[in-house]
Amino acid sequence: QVQFVESGGGLVQPGGSLSLSCAASRSSFISRYTGGWYRQAPGKQRELVATIDSRGGTTYSASAEGRFTISRDNWKNTIYLQMNSLRPEDTAVYLCHIWGYGADYWGQGTQVTVSG
Repeated sequence: QVQFVESGGGLVQPGGSLSLSCAASRSSFISRYTGGWYRQAPGKQRELVATIDSRGGTTYSASAEGRFTISRDNWKNTIYLQMNSLRPEDTAVYLCHIWGYGADYWGQGTQVTVSG
């Protein structure tokens, strides 16, 4: 069973930065799949933040555009989310999602808290 391990969450002040990682447990696994980051704040629906396809094409939510950058390293089987200029409203559990060709995997989530 493939697992995805997220890391990089934590507490940061408004205006600060965090870098999230989502690593697959199986080598040479993620290269053909689309990867994405979602977030879910308490009492709110899960929200798509950013996606990256197998060729590196990216999409962003309006809230993430210009502040967040999604990337991937297929050799390391890892999806990243660099988050800059963080705001209190970015506070949420961030989850990675890998899908395609019948596959559908979720990470366990990592907490991001933006507070001063």
